[in-house]
Amino acid sequence: MIRTDYEFEINFFEGVHRRDPKNIDVIEILGGLYTKKGRIDDGLRMDRKLVRLQPDNPHAHYNLGCSLALKRRRADAIRALEKAVELGYNDYEWMRDDPDLSGLQTHPKFLELLDKIKK
Repeated sequence: MIRTDYEFEINFFEGVHRRDPKNIDVIEILGGLYTKKGRIDDGLRMDRKLVRLQPDNPHAHYNLGCSLALKRRRADAIRALEKAVELGYNDYEWMRDDPDLSGLQTHPKFLELLDKIKK
């Protein structure tokens, strides 16, 4: 049986996060769990925290871009994704097909980014 309710995991990792608020792995896990649960604001908060703690991490900026896209903050999402690419993010196929970014699929700057990492 596949569980789709992430409350147990969220509660567990929130407890770990309270004890160790700068644990990068826990912040990243919580961000993903919150997003899967539909708690986009909480996921965005974790993504912002991760970017503050790891400003040179391309995946942190990518995840921030995804959260911003889910919030329909297209310009902010594009800026975060541009930073991710600038820092070395280069997974063209995932970025092209990522459902979190579906609201950006026709945005000219998003298409430019895809073109940039495809080369």
